[in-house]
Amino acid sequence: MALTFGKILKPFFKLSPEAFQDIVAARYGVQEDIENTWLGFEPVARTLVDSFKLALDENRFDALVAQLNAVDIELRGIAYEGAAMGLMLLDSLGPWKKRLQAFLAGPGASYTCLIYIGAGLVLPRVPGRPEAFLARLDPLLRWFVIDGYGFYEGFFSGRRAVEEKVIPARLKGYARRAFDHGLGRSLWFATGAGVQRIDEAIRSFPEERQPDLWSGIGLACAYAAGVVDKETIQALQKAAGPHQAQMAVGAAMAAMFRQQAGGSAPHTELACQTLWGLSGAQVAHLTEIARQDLPTDGDVPAYEIWRQRIATRFSERILSEI
Repeated sequence: MALTFGKILKPFFKLSPEAFQDIVAARYGVQEDIENTWLGFEPVARTLVDSFKLALDENRFDALVAQLNAVDIELRGIAYEGAAMGLMLLDSLGPWKKRLQAFLAGPGASYTCLIYIGAGLVLPRVPGRPEAFLARLDPLLRWFVIDGYGFYEGFFSGRRAVEEKVIPARLKGYARRAFDHGLGRSLWFATGAGVQRIDEAIRSFPEERQPDLWSGIGLACAYAAGVVDKETIQALQKAAGPHQAQMAVGAAMAAMFRQQAGGSAPHTELACQTLWGLSGAQVAHLTEIARQDLPTDGDVPAYEIWRQRIATRFSERILSEI
């Protein structure tokens, strides 16, 4: 049997669904509410890991995509994210193949943002300058790669990223803010979606970093898994305080992910209705309107201007209801 890159890599890039829960237990101890929440998170972790390993083993896109598309629609985006992890890792060893780029240009086009996030989950393990990799990607959406980077560091290197508040030195400029989007998203999983734990974790960060962290919470609660009810989302929104608009921006990105992939999910609808008072499709449409006529990157990246427009639209809706 031929020795593939996948067989070589797996022993050195150990990842299992059980490892996710073990990391949380090590951070917060064994708590009943977290244990119960992880029953809902487990399919997400398993889908991510299984798809990552699948991409390492499957050389043909048609076979890979057939198996990704067999995943339930609510988890299919996570499957594409996991596959992107595998493709990114393979490209780091055999960059002449550019499998990730080919996947983005072909069968993964509807999952571009999630594929970027998946690539970002591997970026901390890949040598070189992140800017060189980002330069080859969509100039607007490439920041989702750094979002993935932030999730990896926040979840798997929590002591350094969460307790010591360290942002990797090789991230410069706006990448440091995009890093916090993913770091915030990691807190959703690491705290077992506990409102008090999330609030305490974010309040421990400098004030200027808190809006971006709350944005990550908004994306996670609207996309990742249906583990909370309306009252919990409302409690999170209240905890976000002056950063509610940023939390709403995160939820809007989740709604956009769903619509781009051709559907939605009950928990995405719940989050959009609770935070925005709109359906997931309506919130996703707002992101598309805000994306029109964006300037090219300047001192402020077009991505941040896009996000600011979405936040302004949310604030206008809140004011109109007063």
